[in-house]
Amino acid sequence: MNTQEIQETEARIVGVLRSIFDPEIPVNIYDLGLIYEIRVDEEQIAHVTMTLTAPNCPMAEDLVEEVSYKVAGIKGVKDCDLKLTFTPPWDRSMLSDEAKLELGLL
Repeated sequence: MNTQEIQETEARIVGVLRSIFDPEIPVNIYDLGLIYEIRVDEEQIAHVTMTLTAPNCPMAEDLVEEVSYKVAGIKGVKDCDLKLTFTPPWDRSMLSDEAKLELGLL
């Protein structure tokens, strides 16, 4: 993959992540700031690092599975290497302006 193809694939990943919503907050996980890193390597493996709004989220397993499945199904991606982290912990400062507007925080 060349640099342009990688960038296009990463943009498609962002688009898919914007279609996945946190089960407790009516905002997509990308605008919530739950995605810390998206990187596609030359072997077409998508490396995604994400967090959750709370470590004890009852839907954590389902959300992680949905992200892995949907990212792995994107054109230009052969597999998804998803890492779940709680460092740094998520807080409201990570919300995008769109998410703040959606939640009435702006």
